[in-house]
Amino acid sequence: MLKTFQKAKKRLVASSLAMALGLGAMASTAAQAADHNWRFANLYSRGSAFGEVYESLAKNIETMSNGRIKVQVLYSGEGVGTTGILGAVKSGLITMGAPFQSMHAGELPAGIVEIGLPGGTDDATELTTLFQEKGWAPILKEAYGSQGLVWLDPYIQPAVYVLTKKPIKSIEDFKGLKIRAPGAYGKFLRNLGASPVSLAWGEIYTSLSTGVIDGSIGSNMIDHRDGNHVEVAKYMYPLPLAGAQVLPIIVNRNAWSKLSPDLQAIVSAATTVHAREQLTKSKLWESQAVAEMEAKGLQWSPAPSDADKAAWQSAGAGLWDEYAKSDKYSAELIEVLRKEAN
Repeated sequence: MLKTFQKAKKRLVASSLAMALGLGAMASTAAQAADHNWRFANLYSRGSAFGEVYESLAKNIETMSNGRIKVQVLYSGEGVGTTGILGAVKSGLITMGAPFQSMHAGELPAGIVEIGLPGGTDDATELTTLFQEKGWAPILKEAYGSQGLVWLDPYIQPAVYVLTKKPIKSIEDFKGLKIRAPGAYGKFLRNLGASPVSLAWGEIYTSLSTGVIDGSIGSNMIDHRDGNHVEVAKYMYPLPLAGAQVLPIIVNRNAWSKLSPDLQAIVSAATTVHAREQLTKSKLWESQAVAEMEAKGLQWSPAPSDADKAAWQSAGAGLWDEYAKSDKYSAELIEVLRKEAN
């Protein structure tokens, strides 16, 4: 499955790079001052695995544009908080951003559907087809465009798991727990009796250690590893909330319109390369992260019973209907999902 996706993605990347590099070669090969100076905000701290992938995207844009676009990377807490990324890109304070849609449910409801509702597939090829061939990409381009944003090639990250300070021996143990789980993840856990809390990734460790929360989701296993969360919460529940996450790169539309067509093509190609890198590296990093956390004391909560599995599935069953009512773009995305399910 992954190999099939990678082959298809490789062909797309090769084509995009050939076009972008050809366009970039049209620029003067001599060193020159940047024509465009961009600021790019992401979700992670300096030195984290995913933070380095975003740094790579910035460098690719600079290299492929022959220095005509200079990109300054801003990490978590460096001027713009996680909850402020979407608004900062809309206003032009930040040129480009990598938002976590679950932190912007009220601003952009369609983003919650885009990222993947609980119970979604973990098939990368299936997800790519949903966006590129089944109609999600045009809907999302319009949804983000309605807010002055340009939506670029999204990237796929692995499954979402919840880490807790105490073992979950039964689904009943979720009742009353305060768990960092924004967006649809929070609504899912609320259906199990938990109390969801919305916190930025950089706040998770301190909140767990001080008892503000009893558990947390990560965007993936790598998040839990890089945040050292296992030092203060050692139990991972074995059922994923979502099989994968799909996240976009967004650009302020006014800044985008100032780019020449060749530079727009170069930035688009760079995000295609970034999407491939996110997927291939995160698959490798996920297994490494689990092994490293287990070496530090991570334990898996007991395997869920059939009744627990049924309750887990039921907790997410009504979310399609709920999010379809959020706005017209969410309704259109859900309509595509329903057609695929039938």
